[in-house]
Amino acid sequence: MTQPTEAEPEPIRAIPLRRPGRWIAAGVILALLALFLYGAATNDAYRWGTYGRYLFDTRILSGAVVTLELTVIAMAIAIVLGTVLAVMRLSPNPVLRSTAWVYLWIFRGTPVYVQLVFWGLFPSLYKQIVLGVPFGPQFFHLDVQNLQAAFAFAAIGLGLNEAAYMAEIVRAGINSVGEGQREASIALGMSWGQTMRRTVLPQAMRVIIPPTGNELIGMLKTTSLVTAIPLSTDLFGRARDIYGVNFQPIPLLMVTATWYLAITSVLMVGQYYLERYYSRGVSRQLTAKQLRELADARTAAK
Repeated sequence: MTQPTEAEPEPIRAIPLRRPGRWIAAGVILALLALFLYGAATNDAYRWGTYGRYLFDTRILSGAVVTLELTVIAMAIAIVLGTVLAVMRLSPNPVLRSTAWVYLWIFRGTPVYVQLVFWGLFPSLYKQIVLGVPFGPQFFHLDVQNLQAAFAFAAIGLGLNEAAYMAEIVRAGINSVGEGQREASIALGMSWGQTMRRTVLPQAMRVIIPPTGNELIGMLKTTSLVTAIPLSTDLFGRARDIYGVNFQPIPLLMVTATWYLAITSVLMVGQYYLERYYSRGVSRQLTAKQLRELADARTAAK
C-alpha cells in the first residue's frame, strides 16, 4: 500500500517592507545638495575662472609633490620608530619601558605645531653639533646655523611626532595576538626578539594596517603645518604664496582642497586593498566567485 505523498507547500510570496522615510530623507538630501551646488556655481566669490587657471599650475603641482615626499618620509620614520617604541614598551626591561613611556608622554602631550616651531628654531638652539672625546679630538663637526635644511627638519619633526601615535597602534596590534603564540615560539627556542619579529608582528599586521592607513591620511593633511619651520614649498605653502600676490584666497584654497582630496582618495583605495590582503583567511564571508564555485561543485556532485 502506497502512502500518500504530501503536497508541496506553496512558495512564500515575500513583500518588501515599505520604508517611505528613506525616500523622504534621500529626497531632502539631494535637494539640499542641488541647492548648494547651484549656489556655489553662481556665486562670483568662488572665482571659478581663477580656480581652473591655477588647478594645474606648475607651482601647485610641485607643491603637491613636496607634500607627498614629506608624507612618505615622515611616515617611514614614524613606522620604524613607532615599532621600536612599541617593542620597548612591551619589553621586560624596565629601562626600555620607562624610556618609551617618557617619549610618548612628551610627544603626545605637546601640539605638533609647537614641536615644528622648535624644529624651526633648532639652528638658534644648537648652533653647532660636535661629536668627539671631551677635551680631546673631534670626530664630527656640523655648523647648524649655516645648514639650509627646512625640508629635513620638517620631515624629522613630523616623523618623531607621529612615531608616538604609531607606537600605540603597533602595541595594540601586538597585544591582539594570543599569548599562546608567544609561548609556542619560546618553547621552540626563540628569543623574545625573534618571537616579536617572526611570530607576533606578522600576525599583528591585520590589526595595525587599518589605523596606520588613517594615520597616513592624517599625516598628508598635517604637512600643511610645516609653515612653522618655516617651509613654503609644500602644497599649502605654494597656494598661500600665490594668493598673497593676487589677493584671491578662496579659489586658491579650493585648489588646495581639491588636490588634498584627490591624493587622499588614492591613498584610501590603496588602504582598502592592503587591508583585504592582510585579512585573508580571517573573514568567514565567501566572495561571489567562491559562492559560484561552491554551487557548481554541488551541482556536479549530484
